[in-house]
Amino acid sequence: MATRYWVASLPVGQGGSASSVWTRLQESISKQAFDTSLYRFNIPNLRVGTLDLLLSLSDDLSKASSSPTLADFASNFIEGVSHKIRRQIEELERVSGVVSSSLTVDGVYDFFRFVWDEAKYPTMSPLKEIVDGIHVQIAKIEDDLKVRVAEYSNVRSQLNAINRKQAGRMNSTSAGVLIECCCGIVLASPFAMNSISLAVRDLSNLVKPEDVVSSEHLTTLLAVVSKYSQKDWLSSYESLTSYVVPRSSKKLHEDNEYALYTVTLFSRDVDNFKTKARERNFQVRDFEYNPETQDSRKQELEKLMQDQETMRSSLLQWCYTSYGEVFSSWMHFCAVRVFSESILRYGLPPSFLSVVLSPPVKSEKKVRSILEGMCSNSNSTFWKTEDEGGVVGLGAGEADAHPYVSFTINLI
Repeated sequence: MATRYWVASLPVGQGGSASSVWTRLQESISKQAFDTSLYRFNIPNLRVGTLDLLLSLSDDLSKASSSPTLADFASNFIEGVSHKIRRQIEELERVSGVVSSSLTVDGVYDFFRFVWDEAKYPTMSPLKEIVDGIHVQIAKIEDDLKVRVAEYSNVRSQLNAINRKQAGRMNSTSAGVLIECCCGIVLASPFAMNSISLAVRDLSNLVKPEDVVSSEHLTTLLAVVSKYSQKDWLSSYESLTSYVVPRSSKKLHEDNEYALYTVTLFSRDVDNFKTKARERNFQVRDFEYNPETQDSRKQELEKLMQDQETMRSSLLQWCYTSYGEVFSSWMHFCAVRVFSESILRYGLPPSFLSVVLSPPVKSEKKVRSILEGMCSNSNSTFWKTEDEGGVVGLGAGEADAHPYVSFTINLI
């Protein structure tokens, strides 16, 4: 279940400090909305650039998601990729039977300890360049995710195809759960496979060397008999033709519909026996036992199972690493957005306190009131809604206008 967080900034008045505003906010939240989580979001002084560039960037970063802009890509896209990887991890852990304990990246914790990565995103770089860098990195990670999941799904599909032919029903050691992954790729499940009829399935894994007689004059056939016609088969197979070996029929396997029997006869009478069996509604399957083919199929299956486990482990480890990278980029994006909107809202030089809050629904109204009370009276009046006689702020980007910077993100 996703948790909603507010990323906000409050102005620091003349002669004041961010620390004093932080202390006042902590006191107000603890007294009036104690069930609200509150964290400080430390953002360095970034390069402001020109007013036109700042306005353009802020507009892109805060526009509603109904239009295909940078905001869609940067905000919704980054959030979406983060959620995709998270879901992929959960799916892989579920298939592997792993308890979900390896994922150590936590939204609140990362907000709490957030430190700007100067090496990756130099603070003197233009804000647009930083956002574009995040854009490129996240796009590459998403492409890699699609490729890796597709490769993993391809191996699973091959394995499932072999199992469907050989076993009729997937077993839990060789297949996973039938799920639609975050990339839209379907993975198969042992619990979603239905039995495949003996009339069409591969029989090689049901027949052992001792079940088959193959000589110059004798041969063994495999007959598929209706489950309810077994007595008829046992009482009649010896008399279908004159060259059937008495008491040579043995049941090898039975499913919900059919039973599989062997029968040994003279090779010269095979065609005649098949015709007579067909007239009695017994199906003789074309089958030739070949030890080399059996070994080859077994090796192929074992290799695919090994490849599947290797790729699943590799994909899971890659997801763990990539989730941390995406989340870090997401936090940097939020920092750029808070900074740019705060400069436009409160002016230069940068003087504001940035925070993260997670109020319960019942406390949201009270927390909004507390945040508004932390702004100056004149500022609050200016930012009242039009219905209240005020002016809606620049690039508000949300349904409600506030006298402080605020936007919402969702963490799974």
